[in-house]
Amino acid sequence: MELTKVIITAMKEEADLIIKRFKLTELKKINNITIYTGNRESSDWNDKIILVLTGIWKIQAAIATTYILENYNPDKIINIWIAGNLNNADAKIWDVFLPNSFIQHDMYLPFEWEHLDYAKKWIFLDYAIWENYNLEKFWLVLNWICLTWDQFIDDEEKVKSLREEYGADVCEMEAFAILSVCRQYDVLDKCVVIKAISDWADNDARDAHMNNLEFAMWNSVDVLELVL
Repeated sequence: MELTKVIITAMKEEADLIIKRFKLTELKKINNITIYTGNRESSDWNDKIILVLTGIWKIQAAIATTYILENYNPDKIINIWIAGNLNNADAKIWDVFLPNSFIQHDMYLPFEWEHLDYAKKWIFLDYAIWENYNLEKFWLVLNWICLTWDQFIDDEEKVKSLREEYGADVCEMEAFAILSVCRQYDVLDKCVVIKAISDWADNDARDAHMNNLEFAMWNSVDVLELVL
């Protein structure tokens, strides 16, 4: 039995760790998007792994997701990336979130028409409703809210306003775009989102983000192996 598992990430630094862990090789480049492939085999099953390096930005993520859904028939779609911690005081830099609610913050339309739901409606993934897990090296945190927009958050006043308005726990730059495309293709039931905490989205976030990237990603790749 062969299953196709698609992993979507944004930065080369993140992709390199996944390529190393699963021994993937480059398949093709489509402008700024690079696709890698490989296999995980046992006596009972064979997983075809496709890694999509999208580049940063919601539009890049949406383009890459659309390409994958038009050209492959994935059995699972996993978005994995690092993120900023907005609201969870108990979470540490090395912890990993599996959020279940997703909001696009920078979409503003002062109308509540149903035909705008594709852009405005929250996205909910019902797989992430279990209890949190202590994996000894770090916590795997579930049931939380992920905020997506096209800005790197490194402003404490902005963090405060986002906490008050949305109660969001983590912020990043792709998840809603990927899930929005998957919602249009009616494959949300195949989606999983993994976010490792790299910074506190505060005034020190820029340096913390890069300093903690590899460390946080290794933890998220451990979770990725469990999810695959």
